[in-house]
Amino acid sequence: MTGLKDRVVLITGASSGIGEATVRELAAAGAKLFIGARRTERLAALAEELGKGIAWRGLDVTDAASFDAFANAAHAQFGRIDVLVNNAGVMPLSPLAALKRDEWERMINVNIFGVLNGIAAVLPRFVAQKSGHVVNVASVGAHIVLPTAAVYCGTKYAVWAITEGLRQEHDDIRATIISPGVTATELGDDISDPQVAAALKDWRQKSLTPDAIARAIRFALEQPDGVDVNEVIVRPTAANM
Repeated sequence: MTGLKDRVVLITGASSGIGEATVRELAAAGAKLFIGARRTERLAALAEELGKGIAWRGLDVTDAASFDAFANAAHAQFGRIDVLVNNAGVMPLSPLAALKRDEWERMINVNIFGVLNGIAAVLPRFVAQKSGHVVNVASVGAHIVLPTAAVYCGTKYAVWAITEGLRQEHDDIRATIISPGVTATELGDDISDPQVAAALKDWRQKSLTPDAIARAIRFALEQPDGVDVNEVIVRPTAANM
């Protein structure tokens, strides 16, 4: 399968940023999309705008039952699932000494368990049909560590390791990790430390737009059978790390 026409793709975190851009990119390629996020009003508006071949459901990726219901609804809607794009993530950065344990827990739950819940929801189907593609959106934070980002980078390294493990365990299932550099999205809008929030704003003066990551996801999905794009790192040209 090299084309995306009529392939059934599940996308999490689809209400904004990279998720929304991926919905638009894959819809333009003719894919059938089942999109999820907590902000259902945004999902409804996006599906209405893009029209036929797109369905949506509210989704809490940290809740295994919610993810299972999401995948079941997608299968009931379209009759199969070909791709899962695990995109949902959070990034409330802070110094470790700030001891923001509730934010650490939230990052672990969304960024790690959210990915695992997604894999668990589709993997039995992929094994049974002897095909499928899991795309996990990580970060350059899977490869570098910066002050205030220790926990976030830890979660993204975990996503990298989980994706590589999935690839090695299944010869007929493709696994791709997409690692964006700094990208202009809502990620980090929930940072509670004013100094860290200001630093992120400055860092984002040289940013990718979400469509750049959406195109990388599409590239990985459109490869012919037998070709597995394992990892793509996408940075702004001007970035020095």
